Amino acid sequence: MKIKYELIKNDNKARYGRLITNHGTYETPMFMPVGTLANVKMLTPEELKDVHSAVILSNTYHLWLRPGEDIVKKAGGLHKFMNYDGPILTDSGGFQVFSLAKNKKKDITEEGVHFKSHIDGKNLFLTPELSIEIQNKLDSDIAMSFDECIPYPASYEYAKESTERTLRWAKRGKDVFNNENQSLFGIVQGGEYQDLREYSAKKTVEIGFDGYSIGGTSVGEDKKTMYKMIDDAIRYLPIDKPRYLMGVGDPTDLLEGVERGVDMFDCVLPTRLARHANAFTKHGKINLKNAKYKEDFTPIDECDCYTCTHYTKAYIRHLFVANEGLGGRLLSIHNIRFLIKMMEDMRNAIKNDKFLEYKNEFMKKYLSK
Repeated sequence: MKIKYELIKNDNKARYGRLITNHGTYETPMFMPVGTLANVKMLTPEELKDVHSAVILSNTYHLWLRPGEDIVKKAGGLHKFMNYDGPILTDSGGFQVFSLAKNKKKDITEEGVHFKSHIDGKNLFLTPELSIEIQNKLDSDIAMSFDECIPYPASYEYAKESTERTLRWAKRGKDVFNNENQSLFGIVQGGEYQDLREYSAKKTVEIGFDGYSIGGTSVGEDKKTMYKMIDDAIRYLPIDKPRYLMGVGDPTDLLEGVERGVDMFDCVLPTRLARHANAFTKHGKINLKNAKYKEDFTPIDECDCYTCTHYTKAYIRHLFVANEGLGGRLLSIHNIRFLIKMMEDMRNAIKNDKFLEYKNEFMKKYLSK
């Protein structure tokens, strides 16, 4: 079954809806934890369920190299392989490939991308067709088109050439897509240029996909530019399909994205911050290694997660100072739950026509320090 999206309510541009998948029906807007190697770092599937996760991500490039898509297929697909019974989205591997392509002009060709494995330096070649073939075998609920993530800054000429090539790759990928139980999302590029974003969005919609992603943001640009990129793309996307902003997970960016009509977000930020002792709170990020938490026997935040209902800042600080891995696990649980709870609160605010009121109140507290 292809995924289906139901738009239930608008609050200005903010959208409350449902995403219907082969592995359950979930409300949007949603935050999707990232499990690059078929594992959200340090957490079990049961712990993900406890924080109310819905869709999670895995990465095509990494699973292609280890353990290999054929191994995953023999295991019964990605859900059985990693024992996650919720929906899974696989990204195309494009972002990782382009970060590994040393000479963009030489390594990125019309056919695909030449690059070296980050594991053993082996020469590799990934094409739009191969990316889709790998994702078909992984059998995720949602597969992504193979695209080029345009760096920031980039010249207009580079961005135009790249955007047009991404469109050709999207068509090639769709032509070989062959999994009736999987959905395929197209990706809008265009860099910082309004006309290219419009062109990319309209042409991607013309090709026709089950959902649409806004790519090439959060790659070094300032916030004003990032939000303009979203505006320039999202106004041309259909209202009856899910809209996914790729690689964005900062709380302020989630609010700005939802306000503009985004339904789905993903980012490695919550787990990456957690491994470095950083935690989200309603009053901004804190670092638990700070000496002031040595005798702080209160929870990280007013939060319903396992971490906050069982442990104190002082204990978690002790774990980090003592180099105990449990500290990173506990903060990962908290940070992911914090963002998912944020999305729950946003959905409730949209239902009650109070999204802007919620956003302003959240931002006032979050930026108070």
